[in-house]
Amino acid sequence: MSPRSASVNEELRRRSRERLLQATVELVGERGYEAATLGDIADRAGSARGLVSYYFPGKRQLLQSAVHRLMHRTLEAALEREPRSEDGRELLARAIDAILGLASEHPLLMRTHMAGILQAEGFVQCPEQRRLAELLRNTVVRYGSQDVDVDYPLLRALLMGAVFAVLLPGAPMPLTSLRAELFQRYGLDWELGVPPDGDPPGGTRACGVDQRR
Repeated sequence: MSPRSASVNEELRRRSRERLLQATVELVGERGYEAATLGDIADRAGSARGLVSYYFPGKRQLLQSAVHRLMHRTLEAALEREPRSEDGRELLARAIDAILGLASEHPLLMRTHMAGILQAEGFVQCPEQRRLAELLRNTVVRYGSQDVDVDYPLLRALLMGAVFAVLLPGAPMPLTSLRAELFQRYGLDWELGVPPDGDPPGGTRACGVDQRR
């Protein structure tokens, strides 16, 4: 049997890494951070336990990469869903709804992710995070930003703050109120994206003010 080519080996490594990331999302979402051991994650992924430390320097880094992958895939699906749109305002609305939706759909996972970012290891730069950043930056550009190096970090910070507010134990903010605030900030009509059922807070359906630079 001839040896595998470099491209085949690279694809196998990519798939192995993807399985570990998916298993992390599943197990942390089901059990929480402490109860989801690295051994359990490797077993769920069908991988050798040593592969976890081969690909990731630690559990926190693994979790951040896994959540960034989930965020990227969720955002990508939202931007590409039918009917496809070239309207920058519609795309930004979809992006906001996609990220806020993760807080509702994966509360334990996202709360654990946010808590990890605030710890000593801080924010992890990884391939998954870079893909997410590129997609979100491009959305800001298509929205009409004249200074993406300012507008992208601001949007990222606003989204992180909104997710944190939704998930804050004991004092969560209603998702509809946070959505309304973000939509007003960017001059987006309530009907764009995937609006929740019912009227927006205050009953005003059209924001009417475009905040693009």
